[in-house]
Amino acid sequence: MTDDLTRTKGILEAALLVAGEPVAIAQLSKLFDPPLEADVIRKLLEDLRAAWADRSVELAQVASGWRFQARPEIQPYLERLSPEKPPRYSRAAMETLAIIAYQQPVTRGDIEAIRGVQVSTNVIKTLEDRQWIEAVGHRETPGRPALYATTKNFLDDLRLRSLAELPPLADLDTSHLLELPDAPAKAAETELALASPLLDAEKALSGDVVASVDLNASDGQPRPPESNQTLH
Repeated sequence: MTDDLTRTKGILEAALLVAGEPVAIAQLSKLFDPPLEADVIRKLLEDLRAAWADRSVELAQVASGWRFQARPEIQPYLERLSPEKPPRYSRAAMETLAIIAYQQPVTRGDIEAIRGVQVSTNVIKTLEDRQWIEAVGHRETPGRPALYATTKNFLDDLRLRSLAELPPLADLDTSHLLELPDAPAKAAETELALASPLLDAEKALSGDVVASVDLNASDGQPRPPESNQTLH
């Protein structure tokens, strides 16, 4: 029995090391015939996480599943292998992303009401191309505007399992926002930071402050999306 568990853990370990992206428990269970129950897979993954606890690479659970990734303190050394600078994202893109993260699902009209300026189509396209946001439906109002929400990729890149792990908006000091590096969510890659206060990440991949953010409407509170909405 012990040999079987050791072999099973070895298979899971190998699969995650070569996957290059997060793997869901449902997919990992298909490695075996018959497929293992989710609870068994989860227990073995926790054992693997503990076994890697003292190494430079850790096993972590994110929104899309489980993956191996480098610990943040190792990133400065890994950056020497890829010295290219990450792309810079505009203030408009960063503010739009932050609003979507906390107010989702929202329309462009919602974002414009909070920011007080028009949202460029290029801003939305940039965030969609980076796979951080997506249209999840339409609001049943004239014109049926698209409703936008963040994706699992967004959570994966922030090392989060769910939106519930975002800190409460009231607790944030949103005076500074960091640029988001262009690093795909894959094994041995470190976390991306939406903002230093957002994840309490003192050493994000990029330390250049590019913008300040005001998520408050004229009444001093975040503007919630209208209640009249339907997802399709």
